[in-house]
Formats: sequence, structure tokens, C-alpha cells
Amino acid sequence: MSHSTKSASDWHKDTIAIHGGEAPQDPHGALVPPMYQTSTFVFDNAAQGGRRFAGEEEGYMYSRLGNPTVAQLEQRVAELEGMQAGAASATGMGAISATMLAFLKQGDHVVASDAIYGCSFALFSHLFERFGIHVTFVDMSDLAATEAAFTDKTQLVFVETPANPHLKLIDIQAVANFAHQRQARLVVDNTFMTPLLQRPAELGADLIVHSATKYLNGHGDVVAGVVVGNQQDIELIKLTTLKDMGATMSAHDAWLILRGLKTLPIRMQRHCENALQVVDFLQSQPAVSRLYFPGLETHPGYAIGQKQMRAAGAIIAFDMRDGYESALQLLNNLKMIKLAVSLGDAETLIQHPASMTHSPLTPEARATAGIGDGLVRLSVGLEHSDDIIADLKQSFATIG
Repeated sequence: MSHSTKSASDWHKDTIAIHGGEAPQDPHGALVPPMYQTSTFVFDNAAQGGRRFAGEEEGYMYSRLGNPTVAQLEQRVAELEGMQAGAASATGMGAISATMLAFLKQGDHVVASDAIYGCSFALFSHLFERFGIHVTFVDMSDLAATEAAFTDKTQLVFVETPANPHLKLIDIQAVANFAHQRQARLVVDNTFMTPLLQRPAELGADLIVHSATKYLNGHGDVVAGVVVGNQQDIELIKLTTLKDMGATMSAHDAWLILRGLKTLPIRMQRHCENALQVVDFLQSQPAVSRLYFPGLETHPGYAIGQKQMRAAGAIIAFDMRDGYESALQLLNNLKMIKLAVSLGDAETLIQHPASMTHSPLTPEARATAGIGDGLVRLSVGLEHSDDIIADLKQSFATIG
């Protein structure tokens, strides 16, 4: 629980990013809370250890079961998302796996967006099916098709919006209404937007997951995840799947993400400003046949974005007119922009989804999701926009 002296509900999100989940004043007066880099915790006596393991006394026992540094991060992200509690994990996929499996059993059904991260697709379509959990992938921008996908065994609904990689937008509130009418929980992956640009809890989401590797940390030096929700749901995740499967976060990673969160508001502002400049440039390129960016009025989900997003974000996708070969030529001739998967770092990153992040999808699934061989995904970083554009321009010039 948060030990802040002032309720987070009284603060702006910029302030929560710095002060959310603060513990009491350090006894030595340290401005930055210490990192509790320890695997285990010492009890005053045997009876105290027994009480803590029995749940009769609050306190720490073993870092897989809870750690003060990790707890501070969990509460800060929860407050940013307007939720009660959080659970941090070793990776973003750890957060998704622990969240989904905490509420599913053999015979249950999941409705998932047809456009999601490749490893999420692999988890749902391959591993879940092995254990008798069935998943229906549906184009959730089609509300009639989404409603028709529900069965009497549907327990969870999983949504990414904007969808990875081509930024399809999904009406969170409409999908939440379908889910709740059928007593199902809605899980929203909010990695692309962060709590500053989109607040799924206000639109009816029950659980919100993040790859904290991305914008929350923002510096490309951590792999981590987090899920936030109400106290009861988060306690269930922590006490079952997260604890028993062991995908918990280290204190060091939590400390780094806490540091990264302090600059999240100003980083997101610069990311978004740069992205608008890059979009303007890409619109002028004849080698680009289609541009995917929620801030464009031509985007099919533009009206939804205006309703549920505070800005369009900093991820851009585009189709190369001549397909795969021209996409590879563009990627291979960049000089400053880094050819790498992931997103949300200070550096601008570019990648080829069909052969990289979304390669776990079958060719048929990629086609259904609109992930063509000429699709490129760009994560706009914090460099000067002129330099990002100059590098893209010289690479486009190499394409015959």
C-alpha cells in the first residue's frame, strides 16, 4: 500500500510519476529511496516468521513474495493508471501470462483482438490450447463481430489499442460493456500509450498490463512488466500465478524503472512532438503506400482515438509500396536510427514486424491482422526531429 502523506487522487499525473507510492522518510534522509537488493528478510523471532507466512502479520519474507522497492513501483504505476494495486513481473509477457492464467481453467474461453504482439498470440493460440483454454481472435474494431465472439464460457477479453504493429484502434468502453454484460473481465495492454496518454480504467478496463521495458522505463536497459487492477484481483495474481510460476521482478529493475518514471511526462511530450514531424515527412514519400498513425484524420479509428486518447503516441507504421525488398533496403541503409525490436527508448528504433516481432503468427494470421511483408514499424525517439528525418531521407534515397 502507498504510504504517501497526500492522496494521489489530489495530484496531477506528472506529480504521481515522481511521488506515487512513496514510502516514509528514509532514516538517513536519502532523497532517492534505497534499493532493497536482498533475496530474503530477517525475522525478529520464529513466531513472527510464522505469522507472516500465515498472512497474520504484514511484512516481507522473501523477495519473490514481495520486496519494498518493487512494491513502491507497483503502487506508483497503479496510481498513474487510477487503479488500487499492482503486481510487477520479470517481463511484459510475464505480466500477461500471470494475469490471464490467474483467472482461467480448462474449458474456459478468451476473446482476443486479432492484432496483438506476436508472443501474446503464441501464448494464446499455442500454449493455452494445450491446456484446454480456447481463444477466439476477432477484429475488435468490428463491434458486431466482437459481440458475436462471446460464449457462455468467456472469462476474459484481451485488447491492445493501439494494436501492435499497425495501430488499429479499438473502442475500449464498448468492448468493456460487452465483457461486463457477460461477467467477463477486460484486460487492456496499454504499453503503447502509457497512463499519460490513455486511461483504460476510466473506460471500464478491469486489468491493465504494461511491458515496463518500454516507455515506463524508457532507457533500454530493463526487461520488465506490470499489471494493475483492484486489490482483490491483484492479490490473486500475486498469490498464485506470479508467485508460483516465479516471473517476479528484481529490486534492481524496479529501482531503474522508478527512476525512469520520473521523466515519463516530459519524455512522452517529446516523443509525441517528434512523431508528428516524422509523420509529416513520411506522408511526402512516394515509396510509402500507406501510413498508419492514429493522429491522422484518414486513420479508420481517428474518432475513437479522439475520444479515448490524449495524444496519438510515437509509434508509426507504414507499408512500403514495393513490399519486402524495399522495406529491407530502407532498414539496412539507416545510419543513426537503430534496427532493433522494442520501443519507447530514447533512441529511435525501427523493425520489420513480419519477420521479427510478429513472426510467431502464422502467415494466415498475419494476413488477417493486416501485417504485410512490406510493413515497417518505427518507434520515434528523443533525438532532434531534424536528425531523425534526415536519416530516413537519406535511406529512402537509396531505394530505386
